[in-house]
Amino acid sequence: MTKMTKFAVTGLAAGIALAALSSTAHAQEQWTMTTTWPDNLDLIKIDQHWVELVNKLAGDELQINFRAGGTLMPGTEVFDATETGAIQASGDWPGYWAGRSPAFSPLATTTSLFNGVDYLNWIQQWGGFDLYQEVYGDYNMVYLPYGITNNESGFMGNTPIESIADLEGKRLRLSGRDQGRVLEMLGGSQVTLAGGEVYQAIERGVIDAGEFSTPGVDYKAGFSEVADYWSTPGWHQSASVFGVMINKDAWNALPEETQETLKIAADATMAWSLAWSERESTEATVKFQEDGVEISTLSAEDLATIQDATNEVILRGACEDPMHAKVYHSMISYMEHYANWRDVTVPFNMSRSIDNLPSLEEIEACM
Repeated sequence: MTKMTKFAVTGLAAGIALAALSSTAHAQEQWTMTTTWPDNLDLIKIDQHWVELVNKLAGDELQINFRAGGTLMPGTEVFDATETGAIQASGDWPGYWAGRSPAFSPLATTTSLFNGVDYLNWIQQWGGFDLYQEVYGDYNMVYLPYGITNNESGFMGNTPIESIADLEGKRLRLSGRDQGRVLEMLGGSQVTLAGGEVYQAIERGVIDAGEFSTPGVDYKAGFSEVADYWSTPGWHQSASVFGVMINKDAWNALPEETQETLKIAADATMAWSLAWSERESTEATVKFQEDGVEISTLSAEDLATIQDATNEVILRGACEDPMHAKVYHSMISYMEHYANWRDVTVPFNMSRSIDNLPSLEEIEACM
């Protein structure tokens, strides 16, 4: 064999070895992912949208096998399963984990504070994303917010609630610690029920009224079949965030390019989810009205009273937990900063104009 031939064969062998090594280094990861939402709740579409994008954009590096909530384990167990690495990822609503840390509550929703655009702004440009990483990071997880819905429907039931005076003595299904505290200050009583139980609770009179999600989700859950009255706006959840919990070891095993792809898919899903939800809510509102559900709206004076109660609850919670205080401090700082531009764009502003916010100085004293 000539020297030239030997060189060519050696080079060919090296090329094959290098290709094999490269193939091994970039072997496709296989993830199992579930969610807190069963197939019959429309919120699962947000999870599915992200998974479909990831599988398209990162298909050579990562494929996610998605299972609906309840098919692998109860929804209450997905946090522990993701933290320990039993599964690589799970979709969630952060408020479900407020019993572990109160800081999860404002990461999920606020009472009478943020709307959907505020969450988008705060997550993308005012430091919110980093706070999700800090809170979930304490539980061995990376978190990608990928869903935003605007304010929830409000209370539906067979007892009209036309003012906050009508809340006195009422048993209302309501999710969230801070939300329950505000309701109690207004004279109502919080009843905690799983989303799938709200329909029957209204139908049987177990609760006077209830809420679950946006009009689009609530209509498909059948609420117009059991409720005659609908009280708006949904002050108790002025907007909501959803996302994916990812086990930190599984995340770190991905190449940086793939991690970036997952983030891009999350950003795209976040924008899609807000528009999708608003379209669904619009169409559902028309259907609720066609079905004869009577809609009432709280007065500006009532909403101002709710804001006062909300501010008090935020300050109380801040002094109970430093991380809870840190999240709200960031949120309220955003509201004050953004007001410099927001309030000179009325009536074309995107965010909620508000001149009665909790005191940053009082929150800082609790941090």
